[in-house]
Amino acid sequence: MTALRADDAAAAQPSETAALYPSKTVWTVMALGFFAIVFEGYDLVVYGACVPALLAEPGWGLTPPQVGLIGSAALLGMFAGAPFAGWLADRFGRRLVFIGLLTLFSIMMIAAAYAPTPQTLGLARFFAGLGFGGLPPTVAALIVEFAPPKRKVLFSAITFTSFGFGGILAGALAFNLIDKIGFRGLFAFGGLPLVTLIPLVYWLLPESPSFRKSSGAPGTPGQSFNPWDGVIRGGALPATTLFSLANLFSFLMVFGVLTWIPQLMRGAGLGAAAAIFLPVFSLGGIIGALSGGWAADRFGARRVVTAQYLICALSLGLLTVSAPLPVTGLLMFIAGAAANQSVLFTYVATHYGPQSRATAGGVTQGIGRLGAGAGPLLGGLLVGAGAGFGGNVALFAAAAVCAAIAAFLVPRPAPMASKTAG
Repeated sequence: MTALRADDAAAAQPSETAALYPSKTVWTVMALGFFAIVFEGYDLVVYGACVPALLAEPGWGLTPPQVGLIGSAALLGMFAGAPFAGWLADRFGRRLVFIGLLTLFSIMMIAAAYAPTPQTLGLARFFAGLGFGGLPPTVAALIVEFAPPKRKVLFSAITFTSFGFGGILAGALAFNLIDKIGFRGLFAFGGLPLVTLIPLVYWLLPESPSFRKSSGAPGTPGQSFNPWDGVIRGGALPATTLFSLANLFSFLMVFGVLTWIPQLMRGAGLGAAAAIFLPVFSLGGIIGALSGGWAADRFGARRVVTAQYLICALSLGLLTVSAPLPVTGLLMFIAGAAANQSVLFTYVATHYGPQSRATAGGVTQGIGRLGAGAGPLLGGLLVGAGAGFGGNVALFAAAAVCAAIAAFLVPRPAPMASKTAG
């Protein structure tokens, strides 16, 4: 039985929900989005794996709070870039914005690899963040439109498992190569889309059909819609506010964990074995995205997102209990599975109509990136203040609970809504 819930008023238009595109087109869009998010996941997660090398970099003399501040630079860039990129995608086309975002963050990752000072590194990471920020809402908008009507959350979740694969790749390369190529080599790897993925996107990615129908062609003057109308006007504002809060607390928790938990576990006596928890957390995110997408298409994204973040909070809290290494690894796996954000992203995308969904995703994720910037910074401040492992875990678990509450309180839209987000 498929119990689909209504939570997308504007997207309920028959022209969209009944649309079926050739399987080849659907899988092409998913594959390109998948590999784009792999590189985003790698570029974001690899910073946490580079923290010990940055603290030990000769001549830089960085402290934990300063490393946290540099880690927040990319995330603050995402805060600035996500709403603007989402608006551009709704206004001028998803394809053009997709290519521009990939190009920007690839160039900036190479710039980070050659940064001569911590300040230059922070600046490169900030501009890379402008590209990182707009990619998920653009990809989510494309997937939701091209996916079969009753599989929107699952297909989006499959695509966003790529963030976990990017995290696994970052952890694996860092574990095996950081002593040989240093943090600079790991950052440079993030520039590969320039010669691999971007040419394929230019060649293969189709433009959004709903965008073509509403505007005639990318950038056509006199387009009759304003994407902001469906995001902040009338009854949309409470939902946008709560989605923003859910993203903020979710990002605070995820990026705080990714940046500081491995280093704190190393200091708590696990030594080099602590490095395995980044890929374990990311692997959990892959499994959680697939199972969460499957469940959300049947029981509604509201229920699934709420349950996921509560489970995440419980798993993080249990990490403070002394346990054998396999049990700690299992808790990190469960926390990663419950912390994945793909269902939340699709919850947002399906809640809004096709003319506003990239803008909505950009706004809510952009505000969420404030939390992503605050997570590493607050973690660094807690470490500097001596709060240690327990203080960080308590902060991140509390953030997960707040994300669950915000997602649960999102008001339902009109009954004509799309049946994917309830």
